[in-house]
Parts: sequence; structure tokens; C-alpha cells
Amino acid sequence: MASRSDPVTGLKGVGPARAKQLANLNIFTLGDLICHFPRGYEDRTKLVPIAELRADTPACFRAVVMSTPRTAHIRKGMDLTRVAVADYSGRINLTFFNSKFAAEALQYGGEYIFYGTVSGDYGGYGITNPVFETPDSPPAATRRIMPIYPLTAGLNNGTLTKLISLALALCDPPEEIIPAEIRQEFDILPAETAYQVIHDPKTMAEAQAAKRRLIFEEFFVFSAGLSLMRAARAEKKVPAYAHTDLTPFYESLPFALTNAQKRAVREILGDLQKGTPMNRLVQGDVGSGKTMVAAAAAYCACLNGFQTALMAPTEILAEQHYESLGKLFAPLGLHTVLLTGSQTQKEKRMAREALSSGEAHIAVGTHALISESTVFANLGLVITDEQHRFGVDQRGRLSAKGQDPHILVMSATPIPRTLALLMYGDLDVSVLDELPPGRQKVDTFLVGESYRARINAFIRKQAEAGHQCFVVCPAVEENQELDVKAAAAWAETLRKTVFPDLRVSLLHGQMKGAEKEAAMAAFARGEADVLVATTVIEVGVDVPNATLMVIEDADRFGLSQLHQLRGRVGRGSAKSYCILTTHNRNEDTIRRLKALCATNDGFKIAEEDLKLRGPGDFFGSRQSGLPAFRVADLSLDMTTLRDAQQASKEWIERFGQSDTKEARALRERVAALFQRAEGTMN
Repeated sequence: MASRSDPVTGLKGVGPARAKQLANLNIFTLGDLICHFPRGYEDRTKLVPIAELRADTPACFRAVVMSTPRTAHIRKGMDLTRVAVADYSGRINLTFFNSKFAAEALQYGGEYIFYGTVSGDYGGYGITNPVFETPDSPPAATRRIMPIYPLTAGLNNGTLTKLISLALALCDPPEEIIPAEIRQEFDILPAETAYQVIHDPKTMAEAQAAKRRLIFEEFFVFSAGLSLMRAARAEKKVPAYAHTDLTPFYESLPFALTNAQKRAVREILGDLQKGTPMNRLVQGDVGSGKTMVAAAAAYCACLNGFQTALMAPTEILAEQHYESLGKLFAPLGLHTVLLTGSQTQKEKRMAREALSSGEAHIAVGTHALISESTVFANLGLVITDEQHRFGVDQRGRLSAKGQDPHILVMSATPIPRTLALLMYGDLDVSVLDELPPGRQKVDTFLVGESYRARINAFIRKQAEAGHQCFVVCPAVEENQELDVKAAAAWAETLRKTVFPDLRVSLLHGQMKGAEKEAAMAAFARGEADVLVATTVIEVGVDVPNATLMVIEDADRFGLSQLHQLRGRVGRGSAKSYCILTTHNRNEDTIRRLKALCATNDGFKIAEEDLKLRGPGDFFGSRQSGLPAFRVADLSLDMTTLRDAQQASKEWIERFGQSDTKEARALRERVAALFQRAEGTMN
């Protein structure tokens, strides 16, 4: 028997050219080939009389050839073969293009099983290029459930089907990782059966049962991995925080925390008192007050003699955190330092000296925090803001600056709780589902191009009132194929033609880092009335004076992303607005965009986004550390996910420490899964 790790080039018919085609599908080994699952199926088991064939509907039928196939040379490189076939109910014409096989194989008076789709033919209706075989041949192209695979150029479904069949015949059965009692409890097929049936089901019910096993298996392995990671973390011992009285901190605040913030702080304090490393996500809508929750955690760390590091994705955001935390902590006797790449060498040296000596209690910065020259005296808490912007490796390097420091990550992208548990791996989740008093609701409108003059007039009105406006475009440069507004060209139009008397600036992702920082900082200082930008502003500095967000071609964005963009306004005391423009009149598109107009609740929007377009890439799974699922679809398979999570919990309790073959195989699968996910980010 062959091993699943054997290269696919060992298969008959796989030479260099075929291997290259398979590589385009990330198929390199026999195991990769076996795990290249169908994206769907065609049910070719039912034979339909010719009279019952319907246009645009594929079907199998049994018929006799009623005429000798006739081949005509249409033009260079194009031959057309026609033949008439019939059964007891009727007659239909078949047409084949460049098929010498059909011309020779189809014999007058012979009986065959055909599969194809009725469509308009020359002179009437017929079927073009149907597959066929004789009734006494083994079912291959007809009379079976046909798996339909993801393909690439030069590789057709039939070839891939044959190669997968060869790999299955050559390889040992897959190792079973789910104990029999759990399979029985959750009605799950054995692995060997599932991997065979998924590629060659006899019925659609069989195909669904095999698919459910594979979906369950993916979720089971992932959930077990999270449980094992949590168990490993629980074995680590760190000093339990004895001092958790935050009264001086609360009394220094000019406002009261919301109930949601208080709940999150209680959860964090509970973690800090356990004596094991905290690993917690604070997830909240834009403006929900995550920074104050993080500040409470940092204050508690300082009370217990530990330093805190807060890493932000941009320098301007780091500077904003530094200013706000510095003002907050200074009256409490705590020293905050800033560390970014653009600082002078002297500034960096002074900050690092303060950290290494223990003089500084809180460090706020960017990637400069993880440089080798940055040393902490006693780092106890690591906070990452908009954590999906950092790779696993970066977060790990910052954590390595301390002895198993507590981890707190923040994100302003609301997602459904179950999805958050997956996206954020083994983190515990605190949800801020309440906005602080005074936070402005942003009125949102959906309009077409006919409203352009009114949009421009409203931009001018806001500017004349002393306010600022964001204009977001989906592209940097013009794209005729997509017909979307381009930021650079649109900024030029606004600057020269529409608002020659206003200050219009530009910001996009293709600008150098320093240029982007400078453009955003200038806008924050009020040096521009209108900032035309791409989604690079999705995570950025607060501009309380910005009261209007215009999003061009809004149909090009997901709902959650639109909500994030909208969150750039409404941060001050003035009434704020968001205008969505679109040329698209598709009913589903309009329904989706109107859902955003109907609410400012990011969690409701996220739920709607999940329903409408699936999980997609809410955070960028490569950056979050989420392994890719081959079969599972989070928008469709939530019931199976819950079953798998329950099953993995039972497995940990029953077999987590056992040395059975199944337990060893599962631990190996878990290790391989998370190593593969992490490897994509390093």
C-alpha cells in the first residue's frame, strides 16, 4: 500500500505537466488528492424519457441511435458531428464538437445511456456534447451520483475523478480519530467509509452523510485543539494578582463606565487572580470603550508590580493611545512611554531605558516594541489593538518579552460569538454590547448616482459648518471592468472641478507608510476639509470633527466593513451622517445595504452579513491564526459545529490523556493543523 504522504507523481498518468496542473489546486501528495473534495454532485441515477426532458435541466436518458453519425468540417479546427436518437416517447438531435470518439463509437441501431442538458440547437432544440456509455458497461459517466470537483486549466472533472479513485485504491484507510462511542452518539460515519463515499456515493443521502462526517471531523479537530491549548495554558503558573482594588482608577475617570465595560473588567480581574496566564479578547463595536477596559487591566498590572505593553497597528493610532493613556495615568503616578519607528534615536533610547529600568509602567507603540533592543524589566500584560492586523509571530514575539504574560486583545469588528470563538482560537471572549452615553448615532442613507448634486451640496454644507468629510472609494486606480470609482482620480475631480475652494486630500494603501501617517495626521489636525481614501482608513485615528462619511460603490464592500468605515464618524458631539452610493440595482444587494441603514448595532449587522455572504474573511483568517476549513461552511453548518464542540469536550474528558491509537492520531492532526495555520503567517 502507498502512503498518503507519497508524491502524486507516483500515480499512473501524472507526469510533469499534470503535476503542475494539480499543484495549482494545492495537490502535491496522494493525501492532498484524496482530500480534494467535491464542491457538489450531479444525480445521474434516474433515467428520464426523452419526452420529459426540459430545457436547461441536465438529465440521463436511454435511447437508440436512429441515424448514422454525420461529421461536417465547419471551419479550420472545428468539426461538427450530428446524430438523431430516440426512445419510446420521442426523438432528439445530438451535436458533438470535435469529437472523433463520438463519430466512431455511436453505431446506428445501438442503445446507449446519455447525460446532457437540452438547449437551443441549430434549427431547434437538442443536446450538445452529451456524455454517453453502453447499458452493459459499468456506470462511469451515467447512472451514478457524479462528484463535481474544483478544477483548474487543463484538468477536467473526468480526469480528476479517475486520479482520486486510483489514490483511494492505493492508500491505506485513513486513521480514525473519533472514538466509536462518540461516533455513535452523534451519528457519525467511520472515517474509512466517509472518505470513500464522499468521492463515490450511491445516493445523495450517502453523500450528505459522508459530508457531515468530514464537516464534523474538521470542527472536532479544531475544537479539540482549542481545548488542548486551553489545558496547556491552565498548567502554566504565574503569580496571581493579589491587588485588584481599582477604586483610584475609577475615581480618576471623568465619566462612569457602562455596564458592559464593568462586566468586561470583572472578567479580566477574574482571569488575573487565577494564577494562570489570561488569554482574552475584548470585542466591541466602534466607540464601545475598549480602550478604557484595557486601561483598567493595565492599572491592575501596575498595582501588582508588572509592566504593560500596548501594541497598535499604526503610528498615529499608537500616538493617540499614548496621549489618552498618558493623561489618564499621570495623576495616578504611572509613567507611560511611546515607542515607534519614526521616533529619533534619542527618543527610542530614552523610552527603552525607562522600560528596562522599570521606571516606565506602560509602553505604547507599534512593531518597535518587538525589536530585540526593547527589553522590559517585568512585563506582565500584553495588549494588542485591532489584533487581526498582527500576525501570530508578531504577537508571540511581544509576549516573549515577559514570563508568560497575560494577553488581552481588542477588536472593533463585531462578529457573531460562535464565529469569534473560531476566529480567535483559544481566547476567552468579553463582549462590549453597549455604547457609552452621548455616543452619536450615525444616520445612514442609500442613494443612486442621480443624487450626486445633493451629495456634493451636503459635503459643502458640512465643510462650511467647520466639519470634515471622508469619501471612501473601493479602488486606488480606475478599473473599467469593475466600473468602480478610483480614489486618486476622484480626488483630482473633486479638487479641480467640484470643490476647487475646499481642501481635498488623498490617502490610499499604495502610499508609503510615512506618507499615509502624515496624510491621516494632517486630516486629524483639521488641515483638510475632505479626505478621499480607500479602506486604509478602516482602522485609524479618531477625528471628532468628521461628521460625514460618503462611501462610493458601497455594494463592493461587506456589511461589517461598511460598518467599520461608518464608525470613523460620529465620534464628536455634532450630528453625523453616512451616505452609501451604488449603481447596482440587484434586489439582494439593495436589501443588504438597506440592512446597514436600518441599524447602528454592529453585532446585528455582523449576523446579517454572516447570513447573506457567509463568514468570508471577517478578520483575514491568515492573520488571525484560523486554519482554513476544506468542507465546513460556518454560515450553513452551525448545528454540526455545536455538536463537534460538545463531542470534543467529551473527548477531552474521556480520552484527553489516554494513549489509544485514536487519541495519538487526533493529537497529531491537531498539531499539524495549527502548525500549518501558523506557518502561513510567519
